[in-house]
Amino acid sequence: MKLDLDLQVATDSSSLPTQDDFVQWASLALTDYRSEAELTIRLVDTTESQQLNHQYRGKDKATNVLSFPFENPPGLTLPLIGDLVICAAVVEQEAAEQGKTTQAHWAHMVIHGCLHLLGFDHIKDDEANEMEQLEIALLATLGFNNPYLTDAE
Repeated sequence: MKLDLDLQVATDSSSLPTQDDFVQWASLALTDYRSEAELTIRLVDTTESQQLNHQYRGKDKATNVLSFPFENPPGLTLPLIGDLVICAAVVEQEAAEQGKTTQAHWAHMVIHGCLHLLGFDHIKDDEANEMEQLEIALLATLGFNNPYLTDAE
């Protein structure tokens, strides 16, 4: 699959994955659904994440990943699939709280966000199960454990 990734870094985090990591993870999530894709991933701080989450979802807190799908205008087909906004501080905090490596959690957030851009969702139980199974399988190909298991399981 051909991926054109625009990686925007708007955070001071010193432990970000590489551009190649983001390309690998997004390509993995998209390859069965697109032969070509254009994607923007913006890495932000908690302030920007909170502002966007409040503006677009009505939730006044920072969140791990926001997905903004692009809808092609009628009669026009572009490879643009949309934008992901990922909050570095939230990803790092969640990884620590969940006992995961930050690399595994970053990969999960990119894959999760890309699946949202493709139209997958987790509002209904059956949709959530389908999306989670895809995430688990894709992360396994990278050597990462099931992200939905806790230490107690």
